[in-house]
Amino acid sequence: MKIAVVFQETGRFAGWPANYGMWRWDDEIVVGFTVGAHQTVKSGHAIDKRQPFINIQARSLDGGRSWQVEPFKGALPGGRGLSADEHMAAGLRLAEVMDARTVTVPREPLDFTKDDFALMLARTGLARGVFSFFYVSSDRCHNWAGPFRLPDFGETGIAARSDVIVQGAHEATFFLTVNKADGQEGRIICVHTRDGGRSFQRLSQVGADLDAHGDFSIMPSSLQLPERRLLCARRCRIGVDLRSHIDLFASDDLGKSWRWVSQPVRFEKPGHSGNPPCLLALRDGRLALLYGNRDSYAICARISEDGGITWSGEIVLRGGGANGDMGYVRAVVLDDGTVVAAYYFNDRPDGDGERFIEAAIWQP
Repeated sequence: MKIAVVFQETGRFAGWPANYGMWRWDDEIVVGFTVGAHQTVKSGHAIDKRQPFINIQARSLDGGRSWQVEPFKGALPGGRGLSADEHMAAGLRLAEVMDARTVTVPREPLDFTKDDFALMLARTGLARGVFSFFYVSSDRCHNWAGPFRLPDFGETGIAARSDVIVQGAHEATFFLTVNKADGQEGRIICVHTRDGGRSFQRLSQVGADLDAHGDFSIMPSSLQLPERRLLCARRCRIGVDLRSHIDLFASDDLGKSWRWVSQPVRFEKPGHSGNPPCLLALRDGRLALLYGNRDSYAICARISEDGGITWSGEIVLRGGGANGDMGYVRAVVLDDGTVVAAYYFNDRPDGDGERFIEAAIWQP
């Protein structure tokens, strides 16, 4: 196991790679995240909501062993950060300067299979009326085109993070967190495009509603197996004591319907809302599920050898966290089977250190 620092700066809060994305071409990797101002808090995210967040990305040319930080070179409405409104005070939020009705569709169908292509989903906030959109790059994330429109699919809000399965040059399935009827997050739906992102058709909802106030199933991580089966892992919170878990669903008809498969992770401490999953297909046919464990303040993984039906015990990739303000893993698999997993972390013993981005380089 090797741990590499991706971004760390005194007085800054760097967080949430799972909200943005991670892309690779051979040993070149790019990961997106956001950076704001650190502020001491008693609990929760150690951020100063009166200061803006900015979008950052980091690039590795050697399979994750070293990283260079660079700006996100895409159009930011009003110069404001993406996918962070819920952490911003009034006057700094993206939704205040962005109108979903003015976001355009791509002029020509996108080629999702083109060399050096990347796609990132983004959103305004989380509550009722939130809307989402996407950016694309044709040069390995050096420049981004967009934002491009995502429909609202008749929902009270769309709060998307990047989770897309490419199935052809102009064909892909997008997995989206959508708000419930009461305007709160969330449920997961999958939608499909056959014309390179110019239009979308809703396919289905992944799993049943969690209707109770405060319950949610959000932040999908999905993949397609060689036999054309789709898998989708969900971050869930349920019950009066708000216990959290990660569960797994499968579709045998390319997203038209879903069945429950397993619950790979159950968090025992109530009230901390869990952590999003990162589901990977390993080179030898096994599956890996990576996540931040807010019970133990560690970055962890589990392995399945039977397509997600059963899972190994917990494997700790990075321990020593100071509190639950950590996790949100994004990961890629290199050609030699190595997993490179990026996450945000905090390991100062008093819990008041800046949050930073690390990468764990792991051979499962």
